[in-house]
Amino acid sequence: MTRRSMSKRAAVVTVAALVAVGTLAAGGAVAGPEKAAKPTKKQVAALFDGWNAALKTQDPEKVADLYWDDAVLLPTLSNQVRADRESRIDYFEHFLANEPVGKKIETHINVLDSNSVLDAGLYEFALTDHDTGKKSIAKARYTYEWEKRDGEWKIVNHHSSLMPEG
Repeated sequence: MTRRSMSKRAAVVTVAALVAVGTLAAGGAVAGPEKAAKPTKKQVAALFDGWNAALKTQDPEKVADLYWDDAVLLPTLSNQVRADRESRIDYFEHFLANEPVGKKIETHINVLDSNSVLDAGLYEFALTDHDTGKKSIAKARYTYEWEKRDGEWKIVNHHSSLMPEG
């Protein structure tokens, strides 16, 4: 091999190495920062506690604030799908009139990733009829899908239905 061909070969190897290093560096920049930590099951359970606390305020807007604008609510005591803020507020105006206090009976939490979780199970609501003062318990199945956007957890999908008889 001549000195000139060795020199060309060294240049090609050097350029190839620089391209490889540049590609790795660019890939690292695309990958971005470390992934956010997944929430614990205890943290997910606390999301329901916050929702239940919002019910106690008797303010339908505070409860509706816990849902993303594009959220879907299939509520416990209504057959109407609530897919916008206005309809969720309407539902909670009626639901809160019964002074509901929720209590989980059975829960199954599935942490999907650092920004989305599912919480499903059984819960019940102690209710008071605002006209008669009569107390009752509504037992229901539930599924909450919580999503974290811009660092904030809110509900993106909430399904709650009365337990079937039998």
